Amino acid sequence: MRILMIGDKDNVGVGESQNLFSDLSREFTVVRISDPEEGLEMLKSNKYDCVIIDRKDAEDNCGMDLVDFNKESGMGLPILIISANKTVDDLVAMFERGADDYVASPCDGREIIARVHSLIRRSAQCHRPLLTCGRLILDPVARECKVDGTSVPLRRREFDILEILMRHDNQVFSRERIISEVWQKEYDGTSNVVDVHIKYLRDKLREHKMDSIVVTVRGVGYKVQCSECS
Repeated sequence: MRILMIGDKDNVGVGESQNLFSDLSREFTVVRISDPEEGLEMLKSNKYDCVIIDRKDAEDNCGMDLVDFNKESGMGLPILIISANKTVDDLVAMFERGADDYVASPCDGREIIARVHSLIRRSAQCHRPLLTCGRLILDPVARECKVDGTSVPLRRREFDILEILMRHDNQVFSRERIISEVWQKEYDGTSNVVDVHIKYLRDKLREHKMDSIVVTVRGVGYKVQCSECS
């Protein structure tokens, strides 16, 4: 399991923060970042199971942009806040902002490990089956497509094509297979219907510089390639 850990640069690598990082690293793969902006980009471009934000105190806003993005984009990763000088007002504010757990420091590494395991279990049980490709998140249940939290309005067929391709990252789908799975018995026989809808889909993704994820494999069909979204 992969954990993204974000903390103020003055805390990273010293004292209690370093001890916690060492404890967590024995249980998880931990990526530790001191720059909140870099942490946000890491969250957008990589897959993690949980986020830990290590704050100096209630006035420390390190990592708060990440909390906001996680909530607004619908990514829904579990977030654990660690903070000194814990107050009820700050605890309530963090939960309202989108945090899932809050622990006062100093804290025992064993407790944090247990809490992270609990958060990941709960997330796996209730989290919607979101499909992600870099900055793009597709929610098949809510029928929503978002890039960096901004909605991309897709029509029914455009959404269905993107969903099928994203469920099979880097797998080529022929036009016939796309027609079979998306149109099924409603297909009217128009030979270029897939190409037309792919064009519409790319046009909408292009506004967010994400059109390159839909790749044409000449003579075969189309695929989604998430390595093309950076």
